[in-house]
Amino acid sequence: MPELPEVETIRRGLGPISIGQRVLGVCVREPRLRWPVSTDLSTQLADQTIHRLDRRGKYLLFRLDHGTLIVHLGMSGTLRHFSATPLPPPLPTKHDHLDIQLGDGGVLRFNDPRRFGAVLYTPEPQTHPLLSRLGIEPLDAPFSGEYLYQITRNRRVTIKTFIMDAHQVVGIGNIYANEALFRAGIRPQRLAKKLSHPQAEKLTTAIQAVLTEAIATGGSTLRDYVDGFGQPGWFQQSYFVYGRGGAACRVCGTPIKLSRTSGRATTWCPYCQKR
Repeated sequence: MPELPEVETIRRGLGPISIGQRVLGVCVREPRLRWPVSTDLSTQLADQTIHRLDRRGKYLLFRLDHGTLIVHLGMSGTLRHFSATPLPPPLPTKHDHLDIQLGDGGVLRFNDPRRFGAVLYTPEPQTHPLLSRLGIEPLDAPFSGEYLYQITRNRRVTIKTFIMDAHQVVGIGNIYANEALFRAGIRPQRLAKKLSHPQAEKLTTAIQAVLTEAIATGGSTLRDYVDGFGQPGWFQQSYFVYGRGGAACRVCGTPIKLSRTSGRATTWCPYCQKR
């Protein structure tokens, strides 16, 4: 958390107010993130213009004149915009580790209580190790039932573990893996290699539907996630299984099961997800 829908929500919100802006500089208050923030970051970004704001998996990519700024929100990070009018940006708080200062006087402020996020600049994003080995985007056309069926052959991990592997499919975290598997009627513990062709079709459709609906409602706010303007998401009100262990299934009334898969909380309905 944040997962693909939350990062995409931030991208869509911050894109219109950041594209075309000139970066004046960067104020780094705490460089000790997951990977240290470069001491030269302000010099590297100064006077460059933001031309696009893209997303790759759970990474935000600010496309500049001569390179790309990679932002990852980790487990608890936020990236918010504060305009210069009608009031100046508020004073930074304890976990406001970095400000990107924009030409219009506003700032993009990175906050990360756990410091598992990252802010990195690269002149060659195509070969950057964080991006070069990422798998397919689940909302892009090439991601299909046929594609999922073919890449799961001979894979002895559970299907839930497989779709959460960013080297296979990007951006599907724990929340949306649980929800998509419920909608597809597939038990999370099923081995990926045993996924049938019809099940692969159902699962790709479910993954795309869950992600699309989550983006439309601003993502999920469980604790501290907010979008680029400080607003929470509302998709958590639509959960069928995630966080509902022991509660009655909203479809059949059977108690939702709770276990752990690869160290992550896994919830499913033993009746609706028989296979």
